[in-house]
Formats: sequence, C-alpha cells, structure tokens
Amino acid sequence: MAECPQVEVIAGRLNQLRLRMAAVGGEKVKIVVVTKGHDHQMVKAALTAGCNTIGESYSQELASKYQTLVQADVAPMPQVHFIGGLQRNKIRKIASLVDVWQSVDRIEVGKEIARCAPKAHVLLQVNPTADANKGGCAVSAVPQLLEELTNLQLRVVGLMGIAPMGSPDCVRSAFKLLRSLVDQHGLKECSMGMSGDLEIAIEQGATMIRIGTALLGARASK
Repeated sequence: MAECPQVEVIAGRLNQLRLRMAAVGGEKVKIVVVTKGHDHQMVKAALTAGCNTIGESYSQELASKYQTLVQADVAPMPQVHFIGGLQRNKIRKIASLVDVWQSVDRIEVGKEIARCAPKAHVLLQVNPTADANKGGCAVSAVPQLLEELTNLQLRVVGLMGIAPMGSPDCVRSAFKLLRSLVDQHGLKECSMGMSGDLEIAIEQGATMIRIGTALLGARASK
C-alpha cells in the first residue's frame, strides 16, 4: 500500500462501506465504484484497495483513463460499467472498453451498441418516478424496450434506476417499483442505490450499488 497514500484511505472506507451493507443484509451486493471526475491514480488506488469494478459516465474520460492504466501496466484491469448518458456517436470509441452498459434507455442506443459490441451485456435504465431531471425510459416502455433489445441479441441482464430527491419513503417507493419490474421480467440484476441511500436500495433488493463519495471522497472542482 506504500505506492499511494490514498490506498489506505480507500481501504478503510471500503471496510466501513461493507459494514454498512452487512447491517442490512447486503454482503453479496456488488459495489460499482463511481470514478468519474477522479484521475487514474485514484482508480489505481481503488483497485489496489480491493475494488474491482468501476463505473464511468463520460466516454472521453473513460478512454483517456483506461489508456493511462494500460500504460501503467495495471493488472488486473477493472471491470468497466458505463453508467452515464449515452450518445450514439460516442459508443464506438469506447465499445472495446466497456463490459456492462448500464444506461441504455432507448432503442437507438441499443442498436448502436449491438453494432459496435455484439451480444454486449446491458441494463435498461428506467425512470421510476418520471422525474424530468433523471435519465431513463418510462415504466410503461419497459416491456417493449426489453423485447427490442433482446431481439438485437444484446444480453439484457437487468434494470438500473436513480432515486428521486425526497424523503426516504419516496426513495423506497421508487426502488420498490424498480425491483418489482426486475422480478416481473425475470431479470437478474437490479442496479440502484448510491452513497446516501444504499441501505434503502439493499433493503428493497438491489444486486449492485453505485458508490462514489463514500469511497473516493468528493470530486475535484473543475
């Protein structure tokens, strides 16, 4: 751990995070470390501390960071989840780097992923409260989009959603709805919950949570 002081800090935070998760029965829930806005040194520190899956939101940042990690002979490389808004013209540039596309919310994006990364693993992003400030497809559009994405031979493994701003009851209701859709359609993964609401997400059946601040601290101001 001597190579970077941040390794010990992140390792301690990871331990505390796992204790929080265990307190609500989330020992087996997957942690996706949200590394957007953090440089490759922080990503490397997180990997050394015991994390193995990262979530990136910006294609250019992912491509630059990934190249730097490769040049630094980081091994093993992390599993990469793309969790940000997807633009069709950016997909080809990062198709070889992404293991799971978590933010597929419309068929046009699905078609481009299928073209650039055949049989890719994807999650359909759902907007469970129709919040105009959140990404994701409408709840009513889920059945058709799942069918269309499957017809593209994409491996649709689950759903992803972001909780609304509001009371714990509002958050709980949104997560409960998302989990019910996962079960209704026989899917495996339910990606929901972040640093501030992970307990509610786990209680409602999350299989993976997306954690940034609780592990890496605040992002540097641009």
